[in-house]
Amino acid sequence: MLADELDYVVGVDPHRDAHALAVVHARTGGALFEAQVGASERGYARALRLAEREAPGRRAWAVEGTGSYGAGLARFLAARGERVLEVGRTRRERRSHAKTDALDALRAARGVLGEAKHAAPRAAGERGALRALMVARAGALAAKKAGLCQLRALLVTCPEPLRSELRSLTQARLLRRLAAVRPDRHGDAELRGTLIALRALARRVQALTAEEWELKREIQALVARLAPALLDEPGVGPVAAAQVLLSWSHRGRFRSEAAFARLAGAAPIPASSGLVLRHRLDPGGDRQLNRALHTIVVSRRKHDPATIAYVERRRAEGKSVREAIRCLKRYLARHLFRLLEAAPMAA
Repeated sequence: MLADELDYVVGVDPHRDAHALAVVHARTGGALFEAQVGASERGYARALRLAEREAPGRRAWAVEGTGSYGAGLARFLAARGERVLEVGRTRRERRSHAKTDALDALRAARGVLGEAKHAAPRAAGERGALRALMVARAGALAAKKAGLCQLRALLVTCPEPLRSELRSLTQARLLRRLAAVRPDRHGDAELRGTLIALRALARRVQALTAEEWELKREIQALVARLAPALLDEPGVGPVAAAQVLLSWSHRGRFRSEAAFARLAGAAPIPASSGLVLRHRLDPGGDRQLNRALHTIVVSRRKHDPATIAYVERRRAEGKSVREAIRCLKRYLARHLFRLLEAAPMAA
């Protein structure tokens, strides 16, 4: 247990402008010291000095949000040889306790005690670059979807005969047609304004599509460099592979494949009642990782003979398709974790 390996744990509740610290005794969990430091290089240095004074000896830092507000502090501490642990907390835990920054820091520190091994923060470097590319691509896709929704809404109410002309076009032909329109050739004010709006939306969607494809090519190149074995798996595309790689991060981050499955929301939870014996998936964890696993399973259900045969066999046994998918996601989490742990990795 971590409590046997440490003398102190420094809990951190990070925010944009300031971080709350709480030092607890590893053996007893008793609170020893609380403080607040600025979210800056100077504040990080002060936090380390306070820890050296109030928590000498074997210590670890339990930091919430190491992928967001706590990222700067986590990098600062790791660069100076400090042991940093990633802490997460469910919404239920947040609702069922009093809330202050100091209390959150105290809970973060106590939360790691009793664990045999806790997740380390995600790796930086090329994996940090991959994370940035994934965020940018997700933003481009969201903006593209919004643009298409606005475009379709305008098409519903645009004047005739323009509406009849455009409604039968495929999306690609529609975008090309609207991007090339000349609104100045029309004297009608409503038609001209509608065409200007449609042209702007079409060009926006085209630009976002080009941006998304450029980001996807960069993502694929990075994944092929960091974990080429992932791309060789059936149904694993570059985006799903990137999300799996980001959530896994690096060898040794998770104590077991079961811990990785728990993060992925693929850990089975008993949901039996009466004579019905069944399980369901954990609704918590990293939902983006869970989505990536689901995307891979859906692709395999269509194209992978072994997966198709498995689903049919489970249905013949009386299981539902959802229950078969649950089993497949649990298997996939185990398989991909072992693949990443065993495969040679780029630095």
